[in-house]
Amino acid sequence: MEKDNNYNKENFSPEQSVELISTYLENYQNSKIFAYLKEMHNADIAELIQNLDPVLRLSLINIISNKFDPEILTYLNDSLRDEIVETLDIKQLANNAKKLDIDDAVDLVEDLEKEDQNTFLENLEKEERTLIEEGLNYPEDSAGRLMQRQFVALDLHWNVGQAIDYLRSNKKELPDDFYDIFLINSNKKVIGVVPLGRLMGSKRDIDLQKIKNKETRLIDVNTDQEEVAYLFSKYGLVSAAVIDENEKIIGSITVDDVVEVIEEEREEDILKLGGVGHTDIYNAVIDTTKSRFSWLLVNLLTAVVASIVIGFFEASIEKVVALAILMPIVASMGGNAGTQTLTVAVRALAVKELTTSNALKIIIKETFIGGINGIIFAIIISLVSMYWFQDLMLGVIIGLAMVLNLIVAGFAGTIIPLTLDRLKIDPALASGVILTTITDVFGFLSFLGLATLFLI
Repeated sequence: MEKDNNYNKENFSPEQSVELISTYLENYQNSKIFAYLKEMHNADIAELIQNLDPVLRLSLINIISNKFDPEILTYLNDSLRDEIVETLDIKQLANNAKKLDIDDAVDLVEDLEKEDQNTFLENLEKEERTLIEEGLNYPEDSAGRLMQRQFVALDLHWNVGQAIDYLRSNKKELPDDFYDIFLINSNKKVIGVVPLGRLMGSKRDIDLQKIKNKETRLIDVNTDQEEVAYLFSKYGLVSAAVIDENEKIIGSITVDDVVEVIEEEREEDILKLGGVGHTDIYNAVIDTTKSRFSWLLVNLLTAVVASIVIGFFEASIEKVVALAILMPIVASMGGNAGTQTLTVAVRALAVKELTTSNALKIIIKETFIGGINGIIFAIIISLVSMYWFQDLMLGVIIGLAMVLNLIVAGFAGTIIPLTLDRLKIDPALASGVILTTITDVFGFLSFLGLATLFLI
């Protein structure tokens, strides 16, 4: 790669790369742009594109469009990917996609508009087009969408020498990266798995069956990708065979694909807990506003419910103004305590640490923790309230309400995601708003109700 006399690309931070490419773009130094990007990883190029000024981003895409590697799109934010695809020639993009892995090609094609999908597929070779179309027929977020179609499967009756000779003489047919060799019978059913390192460290006359793993983990093509990630994490897999309904091997999944799934699921859960369906930092203002409006509307309705509860005690608040000052404290502490429990519960459900068998134990534990924290903070807020308003009973009431609300928060923070999971509703998406409503309503109800009974 040609290098500019004034820089060493390897030592540049993403911010410095953006600054440098911006300078090149502004000065129409296209040759330097190509030289700089030539040895960069596609993930780094994607990061560079995302961080560029929108106008300069468009200029860069136009400059490199004929040599644009489609793999770059797989690293981009969805909304930004759509924007860039609109500026590219789909036929040229398809021509540049010949070296793209089938799983990456499926990931790219599934996000294209129907018309662009057809154009893209029409400009591929028949074999590659057939494999991509097959991948698109599998359920979204399934093992079928995730798998690579290239894998190494050898006759289970071979020995190490035969396997090594085959690998050496068929280099062009092998995947770029593979970690395991799948042993198959005459019906293409996987009988065992031999790690590549174990194969290379064994003598030539040893039968492959003698060095295979003790257990063979197979993944059905329709398995959800989240379940796939769980299996890889639980059993420490680096790769696994994907089988069809006839138990025949049709592909493989490797750990690098699973890492992407784990990151995707983690990001999705975090965004859903915040009431955001997807990352929208690159979306237009109007699109982002629309996507967030519905969730904010739900929150508004739940806030109205809490306000209605407060309205029932309007007379009490008018007589004791201190109630209006102190009641948000009880609701806020309940909401925060419940969110802590909720976050832990949603994560535990995702990694299958929270199950039906241990649910009752966890519910009791979290409820108990809520009670302990409630007592501690009840003492603190009671003393503060007594000193502030010179009213012993007011301090006792807010302390008691604090204990009750934090107990409810601990219980609700666990039972809500469990119930939603049982109803096949994503706990990360719906738990937060339900929890907030419960802790707010019960917080106001307990505090104002006790105050009405004992103060007025």
